[in-house]
Amino acid sequence: MNKKIICCLLIILTTFIITGCNSKRINNNISEAVKTMKVIINNNEYIVNLENNEAVASFLDLLPKEFNMSELNGNEKYVYLDESLPSKSSNIGKINKGDVMLYGDDCLVIFYKSFNTSYSYTKIGHIDNLPDLGNGSVKVKFIK
Repeated sequence: MNKKIICCLLIILTTFIITGCNSKRINNNISEAVKTMKVIINNNEYIVNLENNEAVASFLDLLPKEFNMSELNGNEKYVYLDESLPSKSSNIGKINKGDVMLYGDDCLVIFYKSFNTSYSYTKIGHIDNLPDLGNGSVKVKFIK
């Protein structure tokens, strides 16, 4: 009888230990505690308010990362990542200045102007008070 009780307790304890080891992510998404990350653009620091999705969780696992992001269309900076991220793109309808998006599964985009769009993206987050990033490429560093 005592062996059965001890065995049951060990099974329960092992279950708690195993599930506790994966506390960083909840349902394969980012931790409840991780709501923001830092981004440094041309030596100016900003906060990215993050979405809670698998793309963000996977992107955070890659950080810190620094990129030279190229100009496109006078409203966005983009870079193709070396790694593919999980994506669940949807037609956003409207891009807001400061949106950080994933186009496809490997193109990271920072929008510095608002506009309507028919393209589909996976939202990564949003940067408040992002200035116009101007022409040409910019150096961008993402930090947890």
